[in-house]
Amino acid sequence: MTELKYHRVLLKLSGEAFAGSGSGIIDIPTVRGIALQIKALSQNGIQVAIVVGAGNIWRGAAVAKDGIDRVTADYAGMLATVINALALQDMLEKEGVTTRTQSAITVQQVAEPFIRRRAIRHLEKGRVVIFAGGTGNPYMTTDTAAALRAIEIEAQVLLMAKNRVDGVYSADPQKHRDASRFDRLTHLEALSKRLKVMDATALSLCLENKLPIIVFDMTAPGNLERAVGGESVGTLISSEA
Repeated sequence: MTELKYHRVLLKLSGEAFAGSGSGIIDIPTVRGIALQIKALSQNGIQVAIVVGAGNIWRGAAVAKDGIDRVTADYAGMLATVINALALQDMLEKEGVTTRTQSAITVQQVAEPFIRRRAIRHLEKGRVVIFAGGTGNPYMTTDTAAALRAIEIEAQVLLMAKNRVDGVYSADPQKHRDASRFDRLTHLEALSKRLKVMDATALSLCLENKLPIIVFDMTAPGNLERAVGGESVGTLISSEA
């Protein structure tokens, strides 16, 4: 990349991204592939922070429907994000990328506590920072955590990585063949159309703070670098019409 549009980014990885196309919880070759893409960004001087989900291991809202207390289920989900964060951290470090994991819940043996100023300092020193534990609060999704952390570290864009979905559609493209893909949207349009980009709380945070979002397919080779370079990849959601 010769020219960079964004110099500090926050990448949101869903839990499903760690499972890949396999039937297991974490597919190591898939995680290694993600690490290599992140390494390429870091080597080009881009400051990269990451928020990880845990849908491959645990979904608090779904488990709560089966009878477990919702707050307890959500805290278990936060612990599950730590597992994914550690797997990604290990793959990054095996590729020579200096990495720090910060958690919103206390797990001192394996991760630093989330401290905003320390996270920014890590980024300034060229370290990749992984945020685990969501926001540290029940009823809050990791999408909300991604929006919040992006705003806190003053990221220039929130990159929403999807598995084999190349943007935002008018309907589920796997169920509706006539669904159309949007190239650009405003935050208000995404909210008013009730498009399943992220939950409304996360989208509202991005709207209020004018944080652009790029929704793209990370499984396509080179898409992550192209998105950071400012090329038209996936769907751009911004405050501009």
